[in-house]
Amino acid sequence: MKDVEIDSAYQNDFVNVLKFRNLQEAEVSLQKIDMLYRQFLQKGDRKGISYCHRISALGRKRAEAISRNGKVSGEKRMEKAEIARWFTIWNQNPDIFFDWLTLRKGCSEFQALFFGPDP
Repeated sequence: MKDVEIDSAYQNDFVNVLKFRNLQEAEVSLQKIDMLYRQFLQKGDRKGISYCHRISALGRKRAEAISRNGKVSGEKRMEKAEIARWFTIWNQNPDIFFDWLTLRKGCSEFQALFFGPDP
């Protein structure tokens, strides 16, 4: 990743990990980052843990940039802002993130924003 310099020993771990074209892709990306994070945590590999946080921060930064781009549709900007929130929350507290995400996806605000109001 050109925005995050990763030691060659870790590069294979992070190939194609950061994707967020849509909500589903962002969730899969965060699952991959989290899986790597847990592996590095178990090994006590602080450098690997740091890379996970840096990749997540890069995802947030890129998603936020798209969410502010006036050339992008309002719907896509809203989706990218949501994705940026996901990366932010994972980065702040990976241990609760997937519980939070389950609750977030089930709330009426999220449903209305991304799936329209109930008939």
